Amino acid sequence: MPYTSLSELIAQAKAGQQIVGLPTDTVPGLAVRPDRGELIFVAKQRSETKPLILLGASAEDLWPFVGGSAEEQALWRSVAARHWPGALTLVLPASDRVPSAINPTDPTTVGLRVPQRAIARHILAQTGPLATTSANLSGQPALQTLEDIAAQFPQVLLPQAAEVAAIEGDRPATSGTPSTVVKWTGTDWEVLRQGAIALPL
Repeated sequence: MPYTSLSELIAQAKAGQQIVGLPTDTVPGLAVRPDRGELIFVAKQRSETKPLILLGASAEDLWPFVGGSAEEQALWRSVAARHWPGALTLVLPASDRVPSAINPTDPTTVGLRVPQRAIARHILAQTGPLATTSANLSGQPALQTLEDIAAQFPQVLLPQAAEVAAIEGDRPATSGTPSTVVKWTGTDWEVLRQGAIALPL
């Protein structure tokens, strides 16, 4: 069975040998240790020209993966402070901390997000940032539930519903709407995917 305890799921994610299912506030994701991103590309039959993003439990966990000038970083941090945790992915210049397995064809940029959902941040706080993408075969609609992931990706470890509920209670969970993705151009933001958050940021 793909369902396991949170402690085992976190241990397997940290070991880097296993893809895990990550419930988020947008759509459920597939997640893996950043240097093992190829596991997701293979499982999804996904082109390496479509990069993964890093999800972190907090903005401070993600800034070491970012380059840029001090002035740019101040701007990006102000945007993140307004929208994280939340449904905004920032594509920024990558530091040398970013594994090439996340963005094999363009290692100069990295997408970053802090999810709103409590269970996601609980897992990420213990694993560190994970490389993620929506849970679906490439080109198909994003799966909406952990049950859907279990059916399509039986090799993926998933958290047990009772443990998720113990952390989240009755708070709103998955919206079903992907995050807005914006890329820093050097002077402004370019919208790569319109989601729940609209410009201006």
